[in-house]
Amino acid sequence: ILIAPSLLSADFSRLAEEIHDVERAGCDLLHVDVMDGHFVPNLTIGPCVVSAVRKVTRLPLDVHLMIDNPVKYIAEFRKAGADWITIHVEAEKDVRKTLDEIRRLGAKAGISVRPKTPIQEIFPYLDALDLVLVMSVEPGFGGQSFMPDMMEKAKTLRPRFSGLISVDGGIDPKNAAQVIGAGADVLVAGSAVFGKKDRAQVIAEFREVTKKIS
Repeated sequence: ILIAPSLLSADFSRLAEEIHDVERAGCDLLHVDVMDGHFVPNLTIGPCVVSAVRKVTRLPLDVHLMIDNPVKYIAEFRKAGADWITIHVEAEKDVRKTLDEIRRLGAKAGISVRPKTPIQEIFPYLDALDLVLVMSVEPGFGGQSFMPDMMEKAKTLRPRFSGLISVDGGIDPKNAAQVIGAGADVLVAGSAVFGKKDRAQVIAEFREVTKKIS
């Protein structure tokens, strides 16, 4: 099980320190939320910030594009240092073309669905995917409450998909067992990690949960 702190909840005034802190704490990768104010009602970062993050860590960067027409920006985010690029099935007219472009540029391809979107919407693209991101909150803002009914999507997907299943939204050590039990491989955690002073302790708590399950 991979632990992916979400930079959306980090202190951007000391971002390098925040990254080094969770890196030392033992996380596996970093989740980077990109929002355009159109697909979701919030604005966050662009390729320049991803490039800055890339300079201060060797951890894989999982860049989650919550933006309209993501194919226009794939090359920029890949050049900035994204290792994984995840798009939303709802945001792109030609989903397969976009996934093929992500892979052509050397990144791993992911797709995500909003809570109201049936998981079956992505089934035609499973052969082109390395990762599926199940949103357990409505995308756009951090700190929301976990939606446990979204785990049915992971359960439905797991027998059909051999790649990574990631879950993002309200994840903490208390509900981690439920999320892993549904089939998740990657736990994206924002405020549960960056909202605590001792990040190593939080990540250790996540690890303890995974040991009990395995």
